[in-house]
Amino acid sequence: MGDFTLWDIIRNLLLALRWTIGLSIIAFVGGGLVGGTLMILRLAKIPGASRFVRIYIHLFQGTPLLMQLFLCYFGLALFGIETTPIMAASICLTLYASAFLTEIWYGAVKSVSINQWEAGASLALSFYQQLRHVILPQALRISIAPTVGFMVQAIKSTALASVTGFVELTRSGQIISNVTFNPFLVYGCVALLYFMICFPLSLFSQRLENRLKRSL
Repeated sequence: MGDFTLWDIIRNLLLALRWTIGLSIIAFVGGGLVGGTLMILRLAKIPGASRFVRIYIHLFQGTPLLMQLFLCYFGLALFGIETTPIMAASICLTLYASAFLTEIWYGAVKSVSINQWEAGASLALSFYQQLRHVILPQALRISIAPTVGFMVQAIKSTALASVTGFVELTRSGQIISNVTFNPFLVYGCVALLYFMICFPLSLFSQRLENRLKRSL
């Protein structure tokens, strides 16, 4: 390992972990905003909106994330937009996350009984009032567990951002491994750090799901 000690490896990986967490937050928050908007468009009776959202979802769910990252990183430059690795990764992961979150939240809303919509309409509530005061509070409880579960997938997906040159946890591990010539130790530490983040979220998701089953 040369002059690198185990602490040096862990310390550098922890520094890179901040970027992994930051990129995950950007992807989830941005994806949540876009996904929430798309979910409302899909529910609203706007001509062509539902078809557009379905095509959007199929496009991002039906193509590899790695290919999407390449297209975003190199494609934006074709339109004269100066692209940085973090910009390309943030945009691509936001769009990718929004497709999945739209589907999760739309499914949660559709699982609410049609009688709830009819009850809201009988009170002369508009579509958006029904959605805000009647449907979403019920759908929120249903969607929490799969949403948290998707967070785990989003965190692991940030590893692919390394193909754009963005130095997050996986890319940092690759660099350190090339210097120390000890890939087993380095990537073992990388895997452990991912596990320390994702495993608690997985347990939290399972606990929420079990609590939901008991309440139902």
